[in-house]
Amino acid sequence: MSSIRRQSIISSVVIYIGFAVGMLNVYFFTKENLFSADQYGLTQVFIAISAMMQAIATLGMPSFIFKFYPYYSHHLADRKNDILSLSLVVSLAGFLLVAVGGWLFKDLVIKKYNTNAPQLVDYYFWIFPMGFGLTVFTILEAYTQSIKKPVVTNFLREVQWRLWTTLLILLFVFHIVGDFGAFIKLYVLGYPVAALSLFIYLGVKGKLHFTFSLSKVTRRFSKKIVSFCLFVYSGMLVFTLSGVFDTMVIASVLPDGLTQAAIFTLAQTMTSIIQAPQRGIVAASIAHLSEAWKNKDMKALQIIYQRSSINLLLFAAGIFMLIALNYTEAVYTFGLKPEYASGFTVFIFMGITKVIDLGTGLNAQIIGTSNYWRFELTSGIILLVIMLPTTYILAKQYGIIGPAIATLISTSIYNTVRLLFLYIKFRLQPFRVASLYTVLAAAACYAICYFAFHSLHGFRGLFIRSIAFILLYGGAAVYFSLSPDIQPLWRTVKKRLGIR
Repeated sequence: MSSIRRQSIISSVVIYIGFAVGMLNVYFFTKENLFSADQYGLTQVFIAISAMMQAIATLGMPSFIFKFYPYYSHHLADRKNDILSLSLVVSLAGFLLVAVGGWLFKDLVIKKYNTNAPQLVDYYFWIFPMGFGLTVFTILEAYTQSIKKPVVTNFLREVQWRLWTTLLILLFVFHIVGDFGAFIKLYVLGYPVAALSLFIYLGVKGKLHFTFSLSKVTRRFSKKIVSFCLFVYSGMLVFTLSGVFDTMVIASVLPDGLTQAAIFTLAQTMTSIIQAPQRGIVAASIAHLSEAWKNKDMKALQIIYQRSSINLLLFAAGIFMLIALNYTEAVYTFGLKPEYASGFTVFIFMGITKVIDLGTGLNAQIIGTSNYWRFELTSGIILLVIMLPTTYILAKQYGIIGPAIATLISTSIYNTVRLLFLYIKFRLQPFRVASLYTVLAAAACYAICYFAFHSLHGFRGLFIRSIAFILLYGGAAVYFSLSPDIQPLWRTVKKRLGIR
């Protein structure tokens, strides 16, 4: 666990640096007199659609790498290991099919988005370079995480990509990039640049090996690989669609769709800050989960499951309450367009969703790396069957709040099903008594800070509320040792600071 803890902490720090850069970008996108709301909304719809392209094009290859890399590395020398070559070839073929499909169905997209999101139609074909870069990067990312180098991939995805956007915003602000048309055409190159950077890193480290002859491992496991990829691919499509469907529906069905998508996306961006630690812990844990299943080490699985749950719950509950304390005040204090304050209710529903999702630990990764990976598809279908119709219906009825409610309902059911499956099948469960104490501590600290400082406004109010909450919540976590990893981490911090 020390290796997972160390890499998780480093990855989480990198991810939060990325989010700090991302929040700077959001500030520029949403501030008065720089970008219009529909321009910001367009960038977010581009991200949603390119994510869907990647999910379709990769054909389950990232999960194939995560699941089978231990077998390839155990039985093959690096230069004969064909897992990366095979994954890239299959994914590039998949993206070619996506590109052809995008060209054939262009008229359908125009019909669906032309009324409420006309700018999406204007720049339609520029989505494809973005989707291509994300596809290649996702394959290289899975491979790099499997060789236990998650910090690098987190830096490129979370920091470098956002720094690229920051650079373009500055060039736009200082009129070096003359108009928004030029901006969006450069914006889509962020993922191709990240993919190229990771490609160069693997080459410099001597980890980039290509072979186009099928290895003995591929031939031996071919039927199992094909079966696995077919099921997991369907599950990944379900998962990705569930993550981007709300933004696509909002842009499509609501009047002034891109502006509404921008308001919704700001709230969604705030909730993605809650989710940041999950990315670090998943990246650090996935290889260890694969090895634990390979070695049939149920004790290790239970330890990873419980610790991931309490650590993620600690982060999620704390960050959710901290942002909720300051959300509306921050919109006015930082001079954002006033309409963005209307996303607060969306943030509350989506924030609770993230707390539930993170608090249930790495159940998706545990199932996905086990021999019961087919259940990921089953649970994903349950999610999709609930989410798609409720998102569309509630968006029509309640506007941007509707998709947030739909996500909370469907995600809660989705995680409950997976929790029950892991407990019934393997007697694995993520919760401890400390899980309840963590939720109570977060709620109590929120209530104290809200009622004590709700009359304070501006930067003074933001600062005092935030510091008070962090000290109270952090103090409670350390004092009550809510996570087994807190005391070792606290001792390390004290040692580095020279505190006895």
